[in-house]
Amino acid sequence: MTKLKADLALLMVTLGWGISYYLTDLSLEDMGPFTLNSNRFLIAFAVALMLAFPKLKNISKRTFKFSLILGGVLVLVYLGATFGTLYTSLSNVGFLCGLTVIFTPIISAIIYKKLPGKKQALVILMSFAGIALLTLKDDFSINYDNLAGDLLCIMCAVAYAAHLLITEKAVTFEDVNAFHLGVLQLGTTGVFTLILAFIFETPHFPTQPKYWGSVLFLSIFCTGVAFIVQCVAQKYTEASHVGIIFSMETVFAGIVAFVLAKEVLSLQSYIGAALMVASIFIMEIDFSRFIFQRKLNNDNRFT
Repeated sequence: MTKLKADLALLMVTLGWGISYYLTDLSLEDMGPFTLNSNRFLIAFAVALMLAFPKLKNISKRTFKFSLILGGVLVLVYLGATFGTLYTSLSNVGFLCGLTVIFTPIISAIIYKKLPGKKQALVILMSFAGIALLTLKDDFSINYDNLAGDLLCIMCAVAYAAHLLITEKAVTFEDVNAFHLGVLQLGTTGVFTLILAFIFETPHFPTQPKYWGSVLFLSIFCTGVAFIVQCVAQKYTEASHVGIIFSMETVFAGIVAFVLAKEVLSLQSYIGAALMVASIFIMEIDFSRFIFQRKLNNDNRFT
């Protein structure tokens, strides 16, 4: 897999997560947040186990250890996102959870004492501006009545930035199999959230076909496929790179809201979406190679 293929795979994951906001909101009509997340991750783990059981051999202790760590972090990620959906507006959820693109390079810079490059800094600023234009009100104000939900969403963004960086570190070890790690973290997250569901809720499966459809899509595509692809793809691209790609989640969420919820975006929101799409292209283009090739062509023309 090349870096470009890894980034395209992650972009498809981001599309699924853009859809997940709408499906999560629908599923919460039928079950509590802990129950939803336990269903989501345990179903994803069961499907992955059935399809990939022959490949799950010789799992190293280090892989299992990292799966426990990542599972614990994912509990924080999804508690923040799911409870955030209950206690704040969907636009605030999209903006604040999208702040992973900002927190990832900041945490990385603190840990590794390495500042982002000029191009990456530009892309981060463009993504941040795009998310703001796409999700905030026309006067750029945040709804302080939803402060509890907003803080939960910020926790989600910080926790997911940590998840990206831990995954990036984990897959550098020779005895850590990225595929094993992706499957096992689904199971550990599912078990952790099921324990919380028994403590705070009454766990149950979806009660109607429409809820089953939402939960199955969230489980298989937005959880199982997504996190396995992320673990494998991060062997070929950087965590900060992944964070920028995942900022596209808010764009896809806006498209889904327009198609399914009949929400019409403002001109400000369309400008924000365009900024974020542009940031992806800027990130993918190797300008130094382009400039070198152009200089080489000019030199050849005069020889």
